[in-house]
Amino acid sequence: SAKMSIVVKEGQNRSALVRDGLDFPIIDTDFHTIEIEPLFLDYLHQVGGPEIVERYKEVRKAARTAWYNQTWEERRANRTARPPWWTIPTHDTLDLATFALPKLLHQRLEEIGTDFAVLYPNLSLFVASLEDDELRRAAVRALNIYSAEVYGAYSDRMTPIAVIPLHTPEEGIEELEYAVNTLGLKAILIVGYVRRPIPSIVDKYPELAREAYWLDFFGIDSQYDYDPFWEKCVELKVTPTLHTAGMGWTSRRSISNYTFNHIGHFASASEALAKSLFFGGVTRRFPTLKFAFIEGGVSWGASLYPDLVWHWERRNTESLHKLYNPGNIDHKLLRELYEQYGDESITRHIDQIGNGLGVISNHQQESEDTLDDWSALNITRAEDIRDLFVNNFYFGIEGDDPTIASAFNRKELPFAEPLKAFLASDAGHWDVPVISEVVADVHSLVEQGRLSPEDFKSFVFANPAKLYADSNPDFFKGTVVEKDVEKLLNRGK
Repeated sequence: SAKMSIVVKEGQNRSALVRDGLDFPIIDTDFHTIEIEPLFLDYLHQVGGPEIVERYKEVRKAARTAWYNQTWEERRANRTARPPWWTIPTHDTLDLATFALPKLLHQRLEEIGTDFAVLYPNLSLFVASLEDDELRRAAVRALNIYSAEVYGAYSDRMTPIAVIPLHTPEEGIEELEYAVNTLGLKAILIVGYVRRPIPSIVDKYPELAREAYWLDFFGIDSQYDYDPFWEKCVELKVTPTLHTAGMGWTSRRSISNYTFNHIGHFASASEALAKSLFFGGVTRRFPTLKFAFIEGGVSWGASLYPDLVWHWERRNTESLHKLYNPGNIDHKLLRELYEQYGDESITRHIDQIGNGLGVISNHQQESEDTLDDWSALNITRAEDIRDLFVNNFYFGIEGDDPTIASAFNRKELPFAEPLKAFLASDAGHWDVPVISEVVADVHSLVEQGRLSPEDFKSFVFANPAKLYADSNPDFFKGTVVEKDVEKLLNRGK
């Protein structure tokens, strides 16, 4: 049925027509909602009191107006990145209201061809990244209560995520336990990194704290051991999803052009996070824990995965010793070759040639304990990379992203293993101007022959269902897709 060609008559909805022709449901894992700010501030007042509300207003206003309040000279002097602007579609007032009103969204989901949606508040990344510890904790808690109470009555067709801050593992565990055990939320979002000050600079020049920082991606070289948080995720049966933003990084810091800053920023930040978790051995230590990277597309994953395999084949310890160890050099033969083939300009330096690696001093002398970049992974064959990468990393992609097919391009991927890509529409943001076109956009790849019907089903149903249900078999219990998911999982068994 997924091979059908969609013929649209006036007044018909293409996505609903696609859905009507399928024998499986559509799950959208990234539908953005607009928080009604006065209502959110009521919740913030409830959590933190009036003083916290005023502090939040000041920080929020500063974030919105900083660039606009500066002259071009000040923007150049401070390298103030052009912030996002006009990021929500406004041409359809019905759609605009749908992003904010849960009753209306619940009513319209079927109309737009979607059976079940995971909801992401627009405030998520902002509140989770606030630098003020007290304000961040209060704002995150208020947003999670808002989400649970405002959307709780509509759980048969949608579920909101809980925002989990991770400035420390303890902070993350505390909010995770509250969100799951007290609020009953079952999907979570974590920020992709925390900015940490570089001590050697900031201790001497504290005024440089906003510029002299490094990015902690919770895996390799992290400031803290985040294993207790990952353990808690497994215990509470939640899957970390990640919106990892890279705007404002040095290569995305145009003072005048938001589009320049936006292109590729989710992908590059997601790649950095995936590498950190991978090389930090997180997927090795927690083989059942899934990570879902949202909004960055999948082309970066389709590039990173074979690149990891290639690097391991060249730079595992056996290959390093066999092919690149300076101890392999036959110094007698090396000198003879220099004398035979070098002219006078070279031979007059013959006693300074050293090991022939282009440096006068000894080449890098590596000890065995620093030689292995893969030490946290216990890799003995290239297939281990597949098991530690493909099994644990999922890729959320917008419906009109032309790179979707690269996730299923078995001819180009190692071991002919497709990546676990799934529908994450990003509806509610500017890149989805018409929310009723999302499912039809994905299906157009089937009509064009770029995606098989089986891969289409994996993308819009099987992969998002398994992302959550593999960790929590009850995730879809009581929803309109419950029976379809049960059937899918039982077939897998």
